[in-house]
Amino acid sequence: MTKKCRKNRKRQLGTERLAQPLPMMHPRPSSRMTAFSRLSIVLTIAFWVVYVMSVIVRQLFGLQDYEFTLEAFSYLLVVTSLVFSAFCYLVARQGALQRFGKHSRVPRANLDSHFYRHKPSITVLIPSYAEETGTIRKTMLSAALQEFPNMRVVLLVDDDAAKISEKERDRYNDTCKLGAQIQEILDVPYCRFSTAYDEYKKSGSPVSKAAISGLAKRYAEAANFLDNFAMKELSEDHVDEFFCDHVLGALANDLRLVSKALTALVEDNKKEKITAKRIEQLYCRLVWIFHADISYFERKEYASLSHEPNKAMNLNSYIGLMGGSYKIDPTPSGKLRLSPAKKKAARTIAIPDSDFLLTLDADSVLLREYCLRLVYYLQQPCNADVAVIQTPYSSFRGAPTRIERLAGATTDIQHIIHQGMTNYNATFWVGANAVIRKSALKDIEQTELIGDVEVKRYIQDNTVIEDTESSIDLAIHGWRLVNYPERLSYSATPPDFGSLVIQRRRWANGGLLILPKLHKLVKQRRNHGKPISKTELCIRLNYMGSIAWSSFGLIFLLAYPYDGRLLSPFVLLAAAPYFVSMAIDLRYCRYRYRDIIQIYGFNLILLPVNFAGTMKSIGQALTSRKTPFARTPKIKNRTAASLMYVLCPLLIVGFSAFTMWRNIMGGNWGNAIFAGFNTFAASWAIAAHIGVSHTFADIVRGLVGLLYVEVKPKRTIKVDGGNGDLDWRGVLYYGEANEANQYGNARTTDQGETYA
Repeated sequence: MTKKCRKNRKRQLGTERLAQPLPMMHPRPSSRMTAFSRLSIVLTIAFWVVYVMSVIVRQLFGLQDYEFTLEAFSYLLVVTSLVFSAFCYLVARQGALQRFGKHSRVPRANLDSHFYRHKPSITVLIPSYAEETGTIRKTMLSAALQEFPNMRVVLLVDDDAAKISEKERDRYNDTCKLGAQIQEILDVPYCRFSTAYDEYKKSGSPVSKAAISGLAKRYAEAANFLDNFAMKELSEDHVDEFFCDHVLGALANDLRLVSKALTALVEDNKKEKITAKRIEQLYCRLVWIFHADISYFERKEYASLSHEPNKAMNLNSYIGLMGGSYKIDPTPSGKLRLSPAKKKAARTIAIPDSDFLLTLDADSVLLREYCLRLVYYLQQPCNADVAVIQTPYSSFRGAPTRIERLAGATTDIQHIIHQGMTNYNATFWVGANAVIRKSALKDIEQTELIGDVEVKRYIQDNTVIEDTESSIDLAIHGWRLVNYPERLSYSATPPDFGSLVIQRRRWANGGLLILPKLHKLVKQRRNHGKPISKTELCIRLNYMGSIAWSSFGLIFLLAYPYDGRLLSPFVLLAAAPYFVSMAIDLRYCRYRYRDIIQIYGFNLILLPVNFAGTMKSIGQALTSRKTPFARTPKIKNRTAASLMYVLCPLLIVGFSAFTMWRNIMGGNWGNAIFAGFNTFAASWAIAAHIGVSHTFADIVRGLVGLLYVEVKPKRTIKVDGGNGDLDWRGVLYYGEANEANQYGNARTTDQGETYA
């Protein structure tokens, strides 16, 4: 498909040029793959048991000294934790293969018939903060083009208009205009096809060759509209190409195929006929594709809504308003205030309610039929206890940088693992996209009075991984979560090391804080006579705690010179099935087998990031201070990494090289080989994924930054209107003219900023 513009962009060596995404449907696994998967689990357990019996137990029976005994137990603890994580990966992988083998697509005619009879409503919520306008536009368009009978798309703009800099003002204004612009584009085909549908119904809904030919013509017109739309789209990178080819283009091809099928039906002389109801269903599909009520909402315009700086409260603020009408009153601060209104008046707004919610990150893209298939699943009687259904996102292929490609590889591997977690009822909500049953949120609603403002929380913001905590909350109330076994959503992966650091540090922070809720889930299930299975418990425990114990474990293995008597080939043999299986999964996702070595080095240089996130969790547990939410930058320019995160990988390389030399001198060849491999893998990762020049630039930038101290502006007390006059409005409304008390729900974050 021809695009309007394509910029010449630099592509690093070692990246993939093929931008074709992975198939939407997972192929059925072969018997050989299934057998190998089961054998891998057995071998992992067997080699670990052999190691414990042949090395640890045998050495301890030798009446060793106290120091060696402690060393043996600590080494066993480290090895066991790492083997446990490998075991959980293999078990989840086996569950994924089982689900891929059982899954079959619901025929399109069944979907059309279901939604022709049942017309549920869905509200798409897209939280956005300082996101590039072009990125948000693709997300909104992919949501607006979903084939759904009753859909609203709401962009939740979290930028504070009062604090926007002049440099960002144009981006902010363009973002606020997006909804109206997209609505105007889609209104043209919507009006055309809804008029054609009305004319068909007025004609008595005949089943004739003329009626079928007319419908075929409408489908061809819709396909041509989408093709022309795609040709006018600006294409600058692989994400733009994906949007044009696989969102707009694939939908156009699907509609064109239906047009050809209808034309073939007209030309077919056999007695097989199409029913009038089926013709109406096909007309409805055209109308639904181009119909969407698009708007935007800014919670920071209102003093009566929470201004806490995180995605969870951005979503909660709007969800708490749904289904109500509100009177808008001004306040002396310039902000507005919402209060429940019984009757619709001049200054009121009504927030419609809906049966389902779709939360969608502003850098994610949905493929056609996402909403249809997931909501259809939720509306089946056997799935009445499912609260959240999602398709864990896949990565955009054809990334121009090596680090984005490798981050995408880990994302595609996680897609498989998350599918397996559903097989054991251990699904966790992945916040990039999810369809949520609105009634389920009522069960986990929490209300808090801050000042005179009632703040409702559905998605918890105690940690920066709000989706993980909400998963446990829903499970405690008896709800299930499901990963739909198809690739129907895509999301951007960080294009450079600096943005990847922000993302992975956030992912590493919070799992430990949620572990007490897992204990509560176990007790709740036991009390209701439905005890949690050991497999589900292991997978959930590993998901929340593996980053913490893996970080500490790797640090011990790298830094502590363990006695050579504790080393054994059985440790490597216990880990081998994990690495071989992941290499096979990489190949399954169209990467290279040898990428497993790059991922190992990749994880080594991310070790300081994961450790920092873990320590943040421990710090929050001790101080009860929330960690500020840091969004992942998805910008075209490079994001610089902090000094610590570029220096620590260099220290890992240096220390590993020193350890290798020391062990060679001491004749400890097992430790020497391990240290040498770490030196090689980490060095390769730094050169390939951070870049030597970028590493040097970030170090210089970090060292120079240490020479400067940020001077925070002093907080002033506002006692007049700026010209010596008493601010009587503020005094009468707030009781005192202190800016810190302007909003009833003001809070101070770790960043020193006050949010309402």
